[in-house]
Amino acid sequence: MPDQVSGILSPFLRRRRMANAQRYVRGKTLDYGCGVGMFSKFVPASQYVGIDSDPHSISVARSDNPDHIFLLNEDDAQLKQYGPYDTILALAVIEHIPDRSGLLYHFKGLLSSSGTIVLTTPHPVSQTAHLMGSRIRLFSKEAEDEHGELIDRNQMELLLTKAELKIEIYKKFLFGMNQLFVIRSM
Repeated sequence: MPDQVSGILSPFLRRRRMANAQRYVRGKTLDYGCGVGMFSKFVPASQYVGIDSDPHSISVARSDNPDHIFLLNEDDAQLKQYGPYDTILALAVIEHIPDRSGLLYHFKGLLSSSGTIVLTTPHPVSQTAHLMGSRIRLFSKEAEDEHGELIDRNQMELLLTKAELKIEIYKKFLFGMNQLFVIRSM
């Protein structure tokens, strides 16, 4: 999925997601779905690995942040080579993934023993607002087209149980329209 900044409010939403997640990021960090690498500005190059499936986004990330590591697609051997990770960051990603349990289980295998997963996702109450906003280009039309079913805290807890993970911190932001989860192994 290309880095999505086409909506009028998309840059603002990105900044709010990053600001809410930033305080929970520590140590060796995997930025899963890194896009053009904007979060790399908050993590020293020696502690950061970004990965994304969009070649153009990775090209921009590498050009703008030449000292940081950016990987195209998911190469498990490369990810493990740079890990384990103290933080796995996935901002506005999980709602685009069909096998969410599989992704979370995969993340668990990449974490250090005390590592955490920090993720954000829209709350289901935002579904209608996001759909309408994307039609008038307030929000990214591409992101809306690629959203799967939005999940709430209860649904997340079910997904995490399957992966033997648990919520350590949960909070809503942007008037309850978005959620932040800090997750760790059971």
